[in-house]
Amino acid sequence: MLTIKTAEINDYPVTERFYTDLIESMRDAEFKPDWVMGIYPTEQLLRQAIQEQTLYLAYQQGTLVGAMVMNDNCEPEYEKVNWLTDCTKNEVRYIHLLGVSPAYHGKGIAKQMVAYAMELCRKNKIKSIRLDVLCKNIPAARLYESMGFRHIETIKMYYEDTGLTDFLLYELIL
Repeated sequence: MLTIKTAEINDYPVTERFYTDLIESMRDAEFKPDWVMGIYPTEQLLRQAIQEQTLYLAYQQGTLVGAMVMNDNCEPEYEKVNWLTDCTKNEVRYIHLLGVSPAYHGKGIAKQMVAYAMELCRKNKIKSIRLDVLCKNIPAARLYESMGFRHIETIKMYYEDTGLTDFLLYELIL
């Protein structure tokens, strides 16, 4: 059974280890996140997410198997997109850094984490969830589409870890 909890300050070391291990173990994977520890995610980003209570950790039988950040922060390029809903900053959430340990791929962990995010947003009267996916990350795109997210646009964005890359933008209206 999967348990999802909001990360606390003492969870930082295990969270950092989770992302480091995830990045290392997926270095040669076909559908890798292209993250670089220290660039994305940074220690500052993870500590800030913990402090703001926007980092969520998924455990299965006491093992950390997934993590994600969900907050109201978005990339500047998002402001130019014709989203399905017109939301204020307080009415929309963005999913970032959703990752599942490769040993648990294909077991529905990411789907359960997204479902958790959806339920949390509904409880808090959020109108929309938005996110971006690397264009080449077909499994992630399929997951979001299977859960009702709609592909809005494909745009080029620059991240220090990926360079200038095509990203699929998705939105789910709640």
